[in-house]
Amino acid sequence: MTKRDWVMKSTVAVMLSTSLLMGGHIGQAQAATTTYAQQTKEVSSIAKSLLGKPYKYKATGPSQFGSAELATYTYKQVGVKIGSTISSLYKTGTKVTSLSKVEAGDLVFFSSNGSGSPTFMGIYIGNDQYVYSSQGEGEVVLKKLSDYSKKFLGARRVLEESSDNSSNSPVAPASDLASKVIKIGEKYMGTPYKYGSSKDTTKTFDCSSFTQRVFKEAGITLPRDSRQQSTVGTTVSKKNLQKGDLLFMKASVNSSSDRITHVAIYAGNGKILHTYGSPGVTYSKFDGTNWEKRVVKIKRVI
Repeated sequence: MTKRDWVMKSTVAVMLSTSLLMGGHIGQAQAATTTYAQQTKEVSSIAKSLLGKPYKYKATGPSQFGSAELATYTYKQVGVKIGSTISSLYKTGTKVTSLSKVEAGDLVFFSSNGSGSPTFMGIYIGNDQYVYSSQGEGEVVLKKLSDYSKKFLGARRVLEESSDNSSNSPVAPASDLASKVIKIGEKYMGTPYKYGSSKDTTKTFDCSSFTQRVFKEAGITLPRDSRQQSTVGTTVSKKNLQKGDLLFMKASVNSSSDRITHVAIYAGNGKILHTYGSPGVTYSKFDGTNWEKRVVKIKRVI
């Protein structure tokens, strides 16, 4: 075993042990016992421990990594579920536009000419350094952020200081978190539907801005639109459906395309909580309905 592998295994082992002591929920989006400072330190430490790992397109780790997959893997180790593509990650979390405001743990994005869509990305670890899986160099490398200022497009902050919790209370079970998600969603019952509604308003919602808002208030970061949201979390089957799962649907029962056009939250007892058309935010019957027949994917982010 190499020194890097030993460091990585030791880091993960410590986090797993802590998780078991505090309730065992490492998959929860933001552990209540972990402060913002601790999370950023862990993310930076894990990212740095992966230096030298071979680059491979779309490889998800732990022995090889693609560009976005390095970030996905690293955040997963601290219990934060994010997207798995550069495009989805470029829209997740909070936007950081200035190079001077980038903080440890932020995702940083670049393109060869400094404009357009990002073509590679990494994790900023502080001290003007970031870690990324480089196709050109064939491995995970450490670079100076300032050396890439002309290629820098922006950053996204997935970890938020609002997640700080200095108490030593146990992490809530997933079932409790799912109930919290539903309760948060219920407070918006009747809020009007508006296609393309801004993520910054609660006066109107479209289906994915509603799920993004509800999960954000529960401490879970989701991308903005339904297709991006379908890339995060764990895929589950309909027979294993649980309260809090996200249901992704195609346009109609008879549609030949499985292109996702709608997202809803499974509320348990054969119901979904979502928003559409004239009712706005509402409950709908799910079992045996067209809503159920339209489902093409189910993801668990809790």
